[in-house]
Amino acid sequence: MTQFTEQEKAAVYRVMRERRDMRHFLPDPVDPAILASLLAAAHLAPSVGLMQPWRFIRVTDVVMRKRIASLVSEERDATAIALGDRAAEFLRLKVEGIRECAELLVAVLAPDDGTLFGRRTLPEMDLASVACAIQNLWLAARAENLGLGWVSMFDPAALARLLALPTDARPVAILCLGHVEAYYPVPMLEQEDWRQRRPWQAFVFHDTWGNPETQS
Repeated sequence: MTQFTEQEKAAVYRVMRERRDMRHFLPDPVDPAILASLLAAAHLAPSVGLMQPWRFIRVTDVVMRKRIASLVSEERDATAIALGDRAAEFLRLKVEGIRECAELLVAVLAPDDGTLFGRRTLPEMDLASVACAIQNLWLAARAENLGLGWVSMFDPAALARLLALPTDARPVAILCLGHVEAYYPVPMLEQEDWRQRRPWQAFVFHDTWGNPETQS
């Protein structure tokens, strides 16, 4: 197979390093050809048993977008209550760009098609496959200099009803996509001092849990 050049490899790592969960968008429309390319990139994602359990719903109806925004707002308030002492700090964060983004997509886990390959002991691999498709879309968007934000604050059952999903289908993510004025220099939650990223070495063990990896 064709090998990648050092420049090409560096570009892949750069896209991953500079990907951001965006919340601020410009009103400029996304080129339909680029949107198609992003969705095609999502469809290149790996999936256990080649089940391809992802579905994407493109929301263009203005009323539907407002209803989705309302669902997110309700869950944001509920999350603030659950956070207790950090409620006020949380409410200062911008957690979505549903009203401003050029394109609104909902990633859906399709009804189980009975795939057993790779799922006999890990049935949740269908959800993992959807996450891989979202990540592909995210990285492709960054390569196209578009921002994407993953919104997870919503009642899945309420959103499923709103989108008329079939029984056993489940919404996984609301994805805000569009042009941005600038990318956050670091992940927004780091920038807002909500939580700081830890080095990868802290998450890698050797042979058994808790035994630090010595590779630098």
